[in-house]
Parts: sequence; structure tokens; C-alpha cells
Amino acid sequence: MPKGTVRFSEERCKGCGLCVEACPKHIVALDARRINAKGYNPAYVTEMEKCIACGFCAMMCPDVVIRVDRS
Repeated sequence: MPKGTVRFSEERCKGCGLCVEACPKHIVALDARRINAKGYNPAYVTEMEKCIACGFCAMMCPDVVIRVDRS
């Protein structure tokens, strides 16, 4: 059972990858199949069930596009 849910404001994401590097579970990635309105590959969680809701991804995001909801 997931411990949290991570939501990205994908249209505001710049695809910098800081959240990818910060994730201790290695479940955040940049979506190479999609491009947002700003022309970047947005970040997403590959396996939400493995999320531990640590919030490291949100802390690293310079544009505050990540929200972590702990359950």
C-alpha cells in the first residue's frame, strides 16, 4: 500500500531532473514520450506504490511544482 501520493504540475515543470536525483527509491523520471506547453519533458512517478512520501523531490524542485500528500 502506498504511503503517499506525488503530484506534479506538469505544465510548469522545466524538466531539470533535480527531483529524479533526489528520490531515494528511484521512482521519479522525466517522461521522454511527452513534452509540456513550455517544451520540456515533465517529471512523473514511475511506480507510485513504492513512494514513501519522503518529500525529497518536492524539496529539491526550484519551481515548486511537486506536491506530496502523505496518507
